[in-house]
Amino acid sequence: MSGQARRVLNDRIVETSLREAEIEEYGVFDEIEEKTPEQYEEKEKVTTEAIAQFLSGNIPWRRRKSF
Repeated sequence: MSGQARRVLNDRIVETSLREAEIEEYGVFDEIEEKTPEQYEEKEKVTTEAIAQFLSGNIPWRRRKSF
Protein backbone atom coordinates (compact mmCIF):
# COMPACT_ATOMS: atom_id res chain seq x y z
CA MET A 1 0.00 0.00 0.00
CA SER A 2 2.74 2.46 0.89
CA GLY A 3 4.44 1.87 -2.45
CA GLN A 4 1.26 2.75 -4.33
CA ALA A 5 0.74 5.82 -2.14
CA ARG A 6 4.30 6.92 -2.95
CA ARG A 7 3.60 6.49 -6.69
CA VAL A 8 0.40 8.54 -6.42
CA LEU A 9 2.26 11.30 -4.58
CA ASN A 10 5.10 11.29 -7.13
CA ASP A 11 2.56 11.52 -9.97
CA ARG A 12 0.99 14.56 -8.30
CA ILE A 13 4.37 16.23 -7.83
CA VAL A 14 5.36 15.63 -11.46
CA GLU A 15 1.99 16.88 -12.71
CA THR A 16 2.26 20.06 -10.64
CA SER A 17 5.86 20.66 -11.73
CA LEU A 18 4.99 20.28 -15.40
CA ARG A 19 1.98 22.56 -15.08
CA GLU A 20 4.04 25.26 -13.36
CA ALA A 21 6.91 24.95 -15.84
CA GLU A 22 4.53 25.41 -18.78
CA ILE A 23 3.04 28.59 -17.38
CA GLU A 24 6.04 30.87 -17.63
CA GLU A 25 9.76 31.06 -17.09
CA TYR A 26 10.69 33.54 -14.37
CA GLY A 27 13.63 35.91 -14.32
CA VAL A 28 15.79 36.75 -11.34
CA PHE A 29 13.73 39.74 -10.21
CA ASP A 30 10.26 38.43 -11.12
CA GLU A 31 7.83 37.85 -8.30
CA ILE A 32 6.18 34.46 -8.06
CA GLU A 33 2.43 34.51 -7.57
CA GLU A 34 1.56 33.01 -4.20
CA LYS A 35 -1.67 31.09 -3.74
CA THR A 36 -4.26 32.51 -1.41
CA PRO A 37 -6.47 30.40 0.86
CA GLU A 38 -9.33 30.96 -1.63
CA GLN A 39 -7.27 29.23 -4.35
CA TYR A 40 -6.58 26.19 -2.15
CA GLU A 41 -7.55 22.94 -3.82
CA GLU A 42 -8.29 20.12 -1.39
CA LYS A 43 -7.25 16.70 -2.64
CA GLU A 44 -7.77 13.24 -1.28
CA LYS A 45 -4.90 11.84 0.80
CA VAL A 46 -2.56 9.62 -1.21
CA THR A 47 -3.01 6.70 1.19
CA THR A 48 -6.79 6.94 0.84
CA GLU A 49 -6.45 7.03 -2.94
CA ALA A 50 -4.09 4.02 -2.93
CA ILE A 51 -6.45 1.98 -0.72
CA ALA A 52 -9.42 2.91 -2.94
CA GLN A 53 -7.49 1.76 -6.03
CA PHE A 54 -6.63 -1.53 -4.32
CA LEU A 55 -10.18 -2.16 -3.13
CA SER A 56 -11.62 -1.42 -6.57
CA GLY A 57 -9.31 -4.04 -8.10
CA ASN A 58 -7.07 -1.64 -10.04
CA ILE A 59 -3.98 -2.68 -8.07
CA PRO A 60 -3.18 -6.39 -7.69
CA TRP A 61 -1.77 -7.68 -4.40
CA ARG A 62 1.78 -8.99 -4.63
CA ARG A 63 3.84 -10.53 -1.91
CA ARG A 64 7.61 -10.41 -1.97
CA LYS A 65 9.36 -13.74 -1.71
CA SER A 66 12.13 -12.28 0.44
CA PHE A 67 12.87 -9.03 2.18
